[in-house]
Amino acid sequence: MDGATHMLQGDLMAASLVKLMEEGVESAGPVPTTPVPISPLPTDARSVVLEGYNHTEKVELMSPVQLELQCIWSGNQNKPQNITGYWRFNGKEIEDSRLTVQLENGQYNLTRVFSIVSEENLGNYSCVFGDEAKIDFILSAPQAGYIRDKPIIGYVGDSVVMTCHMEDTKPKPITWNWYRENGTEKLQIVTTAEPHHYNIKSEDYDTKLVVENLTEADSGLYYCGAVYGITITITPVELKVITYWEPLKPFIAILVEVIILVAAIALYERSQSKKNHAEGI
Repeated sequence: MDGATHMLQGDLMAASLVKLMEEGVESAGPVPTTPVPISPLPTDARSVVLEGYNHTEKVELMSPVQLELQCIWSGNQNKPQNITGYWRFNGKEIEDSRLTVQLENGQYNLTRVFSIVSEENLGNYSCVFGDEAKIDFILSAPQAGYIRDKPIIGYVGDSVVMTCHMEDTKPKPITWNWYRENGTEKLQIVTTAEPHHYNIKSEDYDTKLVVENLTEADSGLYYCGAVYGITITITPVELKVITYWEPLKPFIAILVEVIILVAAIALYERSQSKKNHAEGI
């Protein structure tokens, strides 16, 4: 390869890198997808022995992996010499997965290797023995705990802090992202685009989103995203921004009702007093 060709390839690679960097710092965009790895995948295995007829096994994955799933079933009372076994993914039978499973040492063994390279490969993998017994492997990335069932309340003009925490017993995320719901999309919050409005503070298992100078337009759904090599797991946090008068509205309504009631009673008593005076009572 001559020098000119080498320089041309270098310029093209540099231009591509600059373009990727420019695309990566947009102020808002959809939740990014995890790139498919090029290097050989590491291997992992999960095995379940089923004594009854149903079992669910949860499997947490952090990075792309070549995953071997092994199902061992002790069978029913009849224990035929062979049965039909097959695999499903999210309830749909996997093509060409049906095979005859022989009874060996009083058990049936069904094993298959799956390439789990992106978020699309996560989900429910089921091994089925003769439509009689089933083991479900639920593949997912670690999820941040404690989902609030009520919105966080903030006041116009103030600031608010939204937090997410990953349990210490789970693998530490590579990093954290924050997103805001915009219609059907989740747009990533980039603090450099609005430094006086957003501030993100993340450390290991915890992340915080600080929103300054709140307005009612800031109300809505936000999401913290724990970034892993296989996917980004998101947790919703709802924010409701109100004015300082908002909490007082019920009390003001009650006060108005009391004033009206007192005024009505006073008018009634006054009219009765005049009536009695006129009648000479």
